[in-house]
Amino acid sequence: MTTTRWDPFRDMMMIQERMNSLFQETLARQRGQENLESGGWAPAVDIFEDGESIILRADLPGIEQETIEIRVDEDTLMIRGERPLPPEMKADRCHRAERPYGPFTRSFSLPLNVDQAGIKASQKNGVLEIVLPKKGESRTRAIRVEVT
Repeated sequence: MTTTRWDPFRDMMMIQERMNSLFQETLARQRGQENLESGGWAPAVDIFEDGESIILRADLPGIEQETIEIRVDEDTLMIRGERPLPPEMKADRCHRAERPYGPFTRSFSLPLNVDQAGIKASQKNGVLEIVLPKKGESRTRAIRVEVT
């Protein structure tokens, strides 16, 4: 069993991100199809870690790898891209559009223990994976406790 440190600010940030997402979804539904081309969406993201790195996976089906921009600015990782509206799908002739289109931007704060020079990204089957290696001295290790 692993012990994880409780971070109340992380929980608050998760709540804030969820509330922002709910407001954006509600506003998008109220706007209807007239703003179909303007987009304003955010891909779903999973972030987890193993002993040596933090892994971020984002669902980006239908987005070409060449159009995805990944930047690291100081302690912030930013993912930017766009899912274009298919040319055969005109906004005035669309009956239903549930898949998001248009530009997106996601930003994530990086912990101090990330080795920014070693960050790698790959895309397979519509899933973008970014591997953020941890610095050598901050990797997880087990400490054996001796009973005396």
